Amino acid sequence: MKPIAVFQHTEVGAPGSVVPILQALGREVRCIRIVDGEPVPEDASAFSGLVFMGGYMGVHDDLPWIAQELALIRDAAACGLPLAGHCLGSQMLAQALGGSVARHPLPEIGWQPLQTEDHPVARDWWGEFAGTEVQTFQWHADAFQPPAEAVRIARSRHCESQAYVLHDRHLLLQSHLEMTPALVEVSMARNGHQLVRQHAQGNPAVSDPGDLLNDLEARTSRMRSVLARLYARWVQGCA
Repeated sequence: MKPIAVFQHTEVGAPGSVVPILQALGREVRCIRIVDGEPVPEDASAFSGLVFMGGYMGVHDDLPWIAQELALIRDAAACGLPLAGHCLGSQMLAQALGGSVARHPLPEIGWQPLQTEDHPVARDWWGEFAGTEVQTFQWHADAFQPPAEAVRIARSRHCESQAYVLHDRHLLLQSHLEMTPALVEVSMARNGHQLVRQHAQGNPAVSDPGDLLNDLEARTSRMRSVLARLYARWVQGCA
């Protein structure tokens, strides 16, 4: 079976629990480290699926690898390969496949509730988590509008475009269900000033800075269980 490619764009945007989840599902994973200057593959057919992680940049930034990844996404979709995106990755999928990306009125940062939908498509992907509130980790200032054919499977109080499924195989996740304790810690160390500033300004879509590092093992473990359910469904589309 061909490997699944996982694209890492920044240090903070590491794959976290994604790689061990995919490996536990019996899939070979190849990490493509854009953060270290590794080139974007020109041909999607070398892989059985593509996963795009987050990053501080935006889809409209003038960076050569962004245009190359958008082209690769379109190539993969044309070949019927499943795609998944986390935060920036979800925005890149939306941009490449007929949606759009713009600045969101309220940056979402920190621990936030995610309301999963309860309809047949959502139940197929979320399983026992369908129709429930699950905690997720947010860190985004932009947000996507999905392609017209996409089906929403989750929303948050401050952002409707949280999780979508497109063509029964592509998964767009605005939030960071992949976080590990180490990634939460490095996010706070590198970018905590953003959270502190937004909290001081009264942004209701950010969590208390004093709570961000609490109960990391339990919080990230619960998110990993949720994400594992999503990827167990997603890998069914990997040839």
